[in-house]
Amino acid sequence: MSLSDIQERMDALVKELNTHNYNYYVLAQPTISDFEFDKKLAELTELEKRYPDYQDPDSPTQKVGGEVTKEFKTVKHKWPMLSLGNTYSEQDLKDFDERIRKALGDNFEYVCELKFDGLSMSLTYENGLLARAVTRGDGAQGDDVTTNVRTINRIPKRLKGTGYPESFEIRGEVFMHRPAFDRLNRERAENNEVQYANPRNFAAGTVKLQDSSEVAKRPLDCFLYFLYTDKPLFSTHWQSLSAVKDWGFHVCEHNDLCKNIDEVLAFIHKWDEQRFKLSYDIDGIVIKVNSYSQQQEMGFTAKSPRWAISYKYKAQEAETILESVSYQVGRTGAVTPVANLKPVLLAGTTVKRATLHNANEVKRLDLHVGDSVFVEKGGEIIPKIISVNTLKRQPGATPVIYPEQCPVCGSDLERKEGEAVHYCPNDEGCAPQIVGKIQHFISRKAMNIDGLGDETIETLYRKGYVLHISDLYSLFERREELKTMDRFGERSIENMIEGIAKSKQMPFEKVLFGLGIRYVGETVARKIAAALKNIDSLMNATVEELTTVDEIGARIAESLVEYFKDERHQEQITKLRNHGLQFEAAEVRFVPDSDVLAGKTFIISGTFARSRDELSAMIEANGGKILSSISAKLNYLVAGENMGPSKLEKANKLNIPLISDDELIAMIAGSTKTST
Repeated sequence: MSLSDIQERMDALVKELNTHNYNYYVLAQPTISDFEFDKKLAELTELEKRYPDYQDPDSPTQKVGGEVTKEFKTVKHKWPMLSLGNTYSEQDLKDFDERIRKALGDNFEYVCELKFDGLSMSLTYENGLLARAVTRGDGAQGDDVTTNVRTINRIPKRLKGTGYPESFEIRGEVFMHRPAFDRLNRERAENNEVQYANPRNFAAGTVKLQDSSEVAKRPLDCFLYFLYTDKPLFSTHWQSLSAVKDWGFHVCEHNDLCKNIDEVLAFIHKWDEQRFKLSYDIDGIVIKVNSYSQQQEMGFTAKSPRWAISYKYKAQEAETILESVSYQVGRTGAVTPVANLKPVLLAGTTVKRATLHNANEVKRLDLHVGDSVFVEKGGEIIPKIISVNTLKRQPGATPVIYPEQCPVCGSDLERKEGEAVHYCPNDEGCAPQIVGKIQHFISRKAMNIDGLGDETIETLYRKGYVLHISDLYSLFERREELKTMDRFGERSIENMIEGIAKSKQMPFEKVLFGLGIRYVGETVARKIAAALKNIDSLMNATVEELTTVDEIGARIAESLVEYFKDERHQEQITKLRNHGLQFEAAEVRFVPDSDVLAGKTFIISGTFARSRDELSAMIEANGGKILSSISAKLNYLVAGENMGPSKLEKANKLNIPLISDDELIAMIAGSTKTST
């Protein structure tokens, strides 16, 4: 390679790796495996050693992690959160051990810990109380996520026992157990929300949510593994782990004290086999010199300690044959390609299918029927094809072409600008969409209709009894016909009819969620129902009006307007209304605590230490009124961090006073004192 080619390669690697760092650390949406990333980083490191004059100051070899998001207050770390050197090679571990021996002699021990696949977190405690929680960020500074972290039950808010210093910092990893992840992801699917690829992404996304009340609904966990103090309290890392456990911290029970590298390798081999039996994901093992004085003697490089290293397990992969590709149509019309594989054993289970995500992925892989493909099951819950062994491709193999028409109903597929997914627009005439929407409508989080299940809906659809949601409410008149169906006894029919009848009392927000409008999940439905009050206001609302509702963006607003423009949807609403369903939000009557805010109107926007629901309740309990949009009728805008710029601009144009949540509370307290 010429020098210009070398510089071009180095520049390309810097750009690519920085993009992957941003996707992983900031967006929590990795687009490359750890193994592939580490290979590219190693290549760049080697090139920079050989050609230091071409080194880019922005190279990922010169910094730790990714960029700091602007959504939270930035806090500088007292002790930098350095990354560890890592390897996939046992020989590298032996070389690491040899370097330690040259520096320290033979009198030292290692502590081996599982390497959790989660989000690094630094916790600061003052006088036994949790004072601050900060993400790793770029290693020098991170995001203050204290409010969200306080909702994690495993993280003590107040320490137990005695002996802890007045002020200290402890590092750990926030993560989510796989069973909890599976359950919550199923709920996201039911709510027509994008599913997370793996528990790590889910945990990272949860910690960065703006509403701590939503964080509290998601069961996060946290293992703590390193203590930082101004004055040394212990002589070894192993002693500190035992102490912090007594103070109330969750420490992994699988840590082990090893006398030599052979015991370290035995620990690594043990957990390579047993890691799939854990309820959480690990991607390797961390090895640390146990003695603190020996750690100080070894010191640090610019970005990692010399006394620690991580051994990373390769993601489980296997080679098999792509037999065909099928296409699944979901209830929202999303068409997902699925690879049908020759069965192969992978990570303890037999894999027959793998996700292909979308047309972009099919094109990237350049798949042909009969290809020999490599399938991976690492952080992903669902196996995926990572590459094709083109050397084994048969002459004349048929390429996989993503369809232009819906594989079920034949409608031309649509793909919106900026989206990777193709959709079938025929939501009122495409069988899997119709069945999926009805199944969603009866689900627990929507109309919660007892006596009906997914299989029953499929049967009723095949028999022609229920072709639309509104047909459920016509089953009252078809009792006798239903009795002629297999496995439909009189008792089960009566239970079904009773459940359908009871569903007529479900509130407007549940009906709205049950309609299955794209992007309208449970929380969004609740916000819309509270703001617009009834279906008529919603059906007549413009995109501009909808985006003034708290947390409703342009994408959701456009989806709502498009949905209600469809005459078939209007017809369904009319039928459901005639059947007696609730299309108006119930007015909640309560006796206010005071009338100090009577005649005053408020909008709450942004993030606060308190929840917005709590602030809304305080306003209404003291006679104030919450408006749904900014207008000349608004008296005060209660403004928190990260308030939408459009709301701020409109409020300034109308000269509407901005107040903080503390000023709101002072207003209530001050007015109360004046009135008394």
